[in-house]
Amino acid sequence: MSRSRPHESAAAHVTGRAVYTDDQRPPAGLLHCWPVTAPYARARISRLDPEPALEQPGVVTVLTYADVPGLNDIGSIVHDEVLLPESETSYWGQAVAWVVAETTAAARAGAEAFDASFEPLAAVLTLRDAVEAGRFHGEPQAMERGQVERALSTAPQRLEGEVEMGGQEHFYLETQASWAVPDGEGNLQITSATQHPSETQAVIAHVLGWPSHRIVVTSLRMGGGFGGKETQANPFAAVAALAAVKTGRPARARLGREHDMTLTGKRHGFLGRYRVGFDNEGTLLALDLELFSDGGWSTDLSAAVLQRALFHSDNAYYLPAMRVVGRVAHTDRASNTAFRGFGGPQGMVVIEEIVDRIARHLKLPPHAVRERNFYREGRDTTHYGQRIIDQRIDRVWDELKRNSDFEGRLGEVRNLNATRPHRKIGLAITPVKFGISFTTTFLNQAGALVLIYADGSVQVNHGGTEMGQGLHTKMLQVAARALGVDEARIRVMPTATDKVPNTSATAASSGSDLNGQAVLRACETLKDRLATIAVRMLGLNAPEGLEFADDRIFSPGEPGRSLDFDVVVARAYLEQVSLSATGFYRTPNIHFDKATGRGTPFAYFAYGAAVSEVEVDGFTGQWSLRRVDIVHDVGESLNPLVDRGQIEGGFIQGLGWLTMEEFVWDEEGRPRTVEPATYKIPTIGEVSEAFTVRLLERAAQPGVIYGSKAVGEPPLMLAISVREAIREAVAAFGEPRSVPLAAPSTPEAILNAIDAVRQGAPVPASAN
Repeated sequence: MSRSRPHESAAAHVTGRAVYTDDQRPPAGLLHCWPVTAPYARARISRLDPEPALEQPGVVTVLTYADVPGLNDIGSIVHDEVLLPESETSYWGQAVAWVVAETTAAARAGAEAFDASFEPLAAVLTLRDAVEAGRFHGEPQAMERGQVERALSTAPQRLEGEVEMGGQEHFYLETQASWAVPDGEGNLQITSATQHPSETQAVIAHVLGWPSHRIVVTSLRMGGGFGGKETQANPFAAVAALAAVKTGRPARARLGREHDMTLTGKRHGFLGRYRVGFDNEGTLLALDLELFSDGGWSTDLSAAVLQRALFHSDNAYYLPAMRVVGRVAHTDRASNTAFRGFGGPQGMVVIEEIVDRIARHLKLPPHAVRERNFYREGRDTTHYGQRIIDQRIDRVWDELKRNSDFEGRLGEVRNLNATRPHRKIGLAITPVKFGISFTTTFLNQAGALVLIYADGSVQVNHGGTEMGQGLHTKMLQVAARALGVDEARIRVMPTATDKVPNTSATAASSGSDLNGQAVLRACETLKDRLATIAVRMLGLNAPEGLEFADDRIFSPGEPGRSLDFDVVVARAYLEQVSLSATGFYRTPNIHFDKATGRGTPFAYFAYGAAVSEVEVDGFTGQWSLRRVDIVHDVGESLNPLVDRGQIEGGFIQGLGWLTMEEFVWDEEGRPRTVEPATYKIPTIGEVSEAFTVRLLERAAQPGVIYGSKAVGEPPLMLAISVREAIREAVAAFGEPRSVPLAAPSTPEAILNAIDAVRQGAPVPASAN
């Protein structure tokens, strides 16, 4: 029943007709906000004097901490994140005030004139320095099973080491943007590029000291989010709201690219330290793992991100004895936040590093060690106690190896590498097992409101937000399928807190799972009401047996006796039957106890695997992607076209993180990679023309909306195969027992690794 159809806004996207937050028609009197930023990573504020700014032409007012009538804090979980600092700054470029003016140019001029002075303080600028100083957010998190020390001591083979990886800029095409419009009755209408309208509403209410019902937040659509607009849209919406309340006029806060990259958090950089025990065939026996993440200056979602890294530090591998402990480091940098994969990618990179090192230590093929350690259906549980059911990694793996001719190509690569001393090819295959659900159990809920109008047209409201990923397209398809009507009669509305309240963020790859079930339940309620009308009109006596299909309502046993959907809707209206319904869904039978580190936090696992082939130049460290083959498990796809796009996009985004997206800070903590000229993201030039994606067939998932599975985050981890292929190519320049490869694996890092392999020396694996 899956059907490929274009994204519901595809034509509007490519023609420029799609309206984003900052594309709206400006209301009369719209004001513009510009930040006054701190020139130190950490400093004491000695003076904030707005008078020189207020003297600038066009400047209307200035916002400082003194203008916050409610709670001067925007922390989503822990209240440790001031909106506007009063006495001390916490990272380079932090906004200490906002100038509000008639034009953007006037606001910028006012910010430049604002008189602020600071006394620099000692700052902790790197993850390693924070760990060494014992500077952390919150308490340690741990998960453990088995007798780890005993298993390590009795293992035939042992290794220890560490791996570090950098962060990643979200680089959504649309930067952070929010508009706030007073309604004349003391309330606010907020339009925000936010993945979590309900949280944005709550944060604004806290900052203003208002009840939430006075604030309506709407998310029209976003030009990308990737987690960067889950919590970090909130401060800019709050600034716009403060400006609107203080002046009584509409206000706008939109960041330019440099401000966006300076003021917002990134994917967390991670450091992993491990001791691993295994046998002579490469079977994993024990793992003792420490994970440290760079949280930045405030907690944000860092504890939850770290938790998911702990959950996924096994990837697809069974470890009979395992202990993983994590801490969030407190550095004086922008507060890091959610990013596609939410800690899972970092945990997976660590275990893949370990597996590769074991394979090279034993002189075994890495893919053989990987498949030897896969979880087994029904036999195994994870290190946090969740039983593995519906295990599909073996199916995915075997199909991918066969379709990609992996074994045959290995021999070809070896032969080719033997003839070329300065250019080497690397071929690698890696798996993905990714848990689907919010790991904070109560967030696994969603609501919907479906309206049928008297003319038979339908309006669908749900709590998920559209950021280009195709959620609205899928919800349109769910509603059309449930009601048995043509998609052309359905309109999916922008997400708004006055239509569906108390929603969760569109995150954790759960948008379709949760909102799809909520939309389906609302539609089922409406169908029950219409069936009661239709059964009388058809002269039948059992409404339960009626079918809704092809814009008609009929009995399967007598398809000739049918009614137009419009006719039944019109009769229902005349008979005073409600034609609107809410739907609500919560994911059943999941739970997790943080205190014990045990539970069943995920509704199911999504599986995938990728084969990547790269070529590396031994003189420059430059690499090129020659071919990619992917098999991915999306269940019974709601929309194969959309899902393929998510798989391709996720893979490329992961490729960027692991190979080229490198942050650089100077010694004062100032970020130096804050624009496209200095921060490199993947382009079409980095992607091979030989790029094949296959969806696992006959893979419907029980208990999920129409048998589909989540697809937003899991494909990003498929790109680990690119890093492992680069490692294979580097190894071909010598015969190393290990190839520690820095992440991101930039040409410089690759060249350093090649030089070390040629010289037989160890390679430092470091990241900023």
